Amino acid sequence: MPVSKVIKLPLEKNSQSPEPVVERSLNLPNVLTVLRILMVPIYVILFLNPTPIRSIAAASVFSLAALTDLLDGYLARRRGQVTKVGRLLDPIADKFLVISGLILLVQFQRIDAWLAIAFIVRELGITGVRAVAASKGLIIAAGQLGKYKVVLQLVGIIFLTLQGALVISFLDFYLLGTGLLYGALVFSIISAGQYLWEFWQALVNKDFIE
Repeated sequence: MPVSKVIKLPLEKNSQSPEPVVERSLNLPNVLTVLRILMVPIYVILFLNPTPIRSIAAASVFSLAALTDLLDGYLARRRGQVTKVGRLLDPIADKFLVISGLILLVQFQRIDAWLAIAFIVRELGITGVRAVAASKGLIIAAGQLGKYKVVLQLVGIIFLTLQGALVISFLDFYLLGTGLLYGALVFSIISAGQYLWEFWQALVNKDFIE
């Protein structure tokens, strides 16, 4: 099983002036992340009235947003532009996008409410743990299973957004979408357990607690 990385950060205040920090944060990967956040309300507005044309447009916007999720992390690592701002915004952008899609799919009865609740509770719980970890100067990087979970969620939501809007004889958008979300749920549970284990290991390690 892939293991998350735990990074200890100094708790002292940064003595550097804010200008260099701002300049480092204004890079292409972070701009893509912000664009992903801005595309969420566009997706919501389009999909609130799920006619075939609007559903296809909503799925297109969602797909573009999902593409920025793949690009921002890749570019940040490739260009050496990994920043604290990016580490903070990227998971937030993912949650905005995924949770918005899940809520709308529940509204239009394309997924069961319990499935959306399970995902949302998991995300809120892990976000709380991240906040506690950050208060102790810890950043626990997302594991590979968590990344697989996000990919399955994004693709599953795209298929279910297109349900009824496109008719392809050899594709069942409902079956594919729900299957991917159930797979994402499995990865979600396992990755949450992995994250909590890494957090606990960090807490009991005297090198990571006061």
